[in-house]
Amino acid sequence: MDSDICDEKAKDMLSLYEASFLSMEGESFLDELRHFVVQHLSKYLESNGDEIVCTMISHALELPLHWRMPRLEARWFIDVYRTKPNSNLVLLDLAKLDFNVVQSIHQDDLKYAARWWKSTGLAENLEFARDRLMANFFCSVGMGFEPHLGCFRRMTTKVTSLITIIDDVYDVYGTLDELELFTDVVERWDIAAIDRLPKYMRLCFITLHNTINDMAFKLLNDHEVNVIHYLKKWWIDLCKAFLIEARWYYTNYIPTFQEYLENAWVSVFASLLLVHAYVFATNSLTIEALECLQHYPYIIQHSSIIFRLANDLASSSEEAKRGEVANSIQCYMNDTGASEQEARRYIKDLIMESWKKMNEEVQALSNSPLFCKVSLKLF
Repeated sequence: MDSDICDEKAKDMLSLYEASFLSMEGESFLDELRHFVVQHLSKYLESNGDEIVCTMISHALELPLHWRMPRLEARWFIDVYRTKPNSNLVLLDLAKLDFNVVQSIHQDDLKYAARWWKSTGLAENLEFARDRLMANFFCSVGMGFEPHLGCFRRMTTKVTSLITIIDDVYDVYGTLDELELFTDVVERWDIAAIDRLPKYMRLCFITLHNTINDMAFKLLNDHEVNVIHYLKKWWIDLCKAFLIEARWYYTNYIPTFQEYLENAWVSVFASLLLVHAYVFATNSLTIEALECLQHYPYIIQHSSIIFRLANDLASSSEEAKRGEVANSIQCYMNDTGASEQEARRYIKDLIMESWKKMNEEVQALSNSPLFCKVSLKLF
């Protein structure tokens, strides 16, 4: 078999490998296909085949295209393509131009977000909290990089920045009594109720209250739909989930695996981010859609579970030893007596099954392509 044919077969197998990640429930044959293809692609890498093909295979085996951030993938491929023999230089220049033009739009969005962030005074006044504006903005670009989604990126950057601060209030700084009070004030959504809060919490709530009310005002102008009731409900749900985890921490309680999951898919904040993403990405906002989002459709739940479990896999045993709230790995080990290695394997399998459910939901919601894309690219 000559090397050219071998290279072409490797490309075909790479396509099969990528396609296997689009599988849905009941399509276990694609799991078997993936296992078969990975074996052969690994052998191809060992044979020192075509350099470009090997680069693409190594990249895919690290993480499939379906799970990657499109904008980062575009940047990576530009670098790979320029090393390809006989590459089309006009096409390469056009790709670079496109990337730079879109990046300049992103820079304008970031400037807007930076001005807003500075105006809140949160970074200066809350020394215990993470100042992660750039990372939060990058998250919004990952979900929607297209030039026309500027408002979406600006608003979701605000949302993720507020989530980060409030997460640190619950996770790092607040006492349990203070957190109970803060959650109650968020439920009331009443500025007059903040006098009971310590100063740092008053600043947090006022910023949250004003920012979300401003968003609701903008959406009312743009779509003639009053969304404040729904936005408040989603923030209340998040704070309640944070409070449950705080209670677990202060009472040294290790939840069952099921208890953990039922709360964690909310506390990971992906659900809050996705519902905000929907209202700022859609061209036609309706009360019917908001009522549906209020109950967190399956696509949001599955996306949130993947986000939570993937984050747990990235955590280390040392974090558990420091006394942090038990994650899915520790909860599963506590429930079943499994080793950490066995628990991690189980979580990886659960992530794969959740992806299959996600793929199925995307097919079912073909009339909402932008929201589906955002849900897939949250991770």
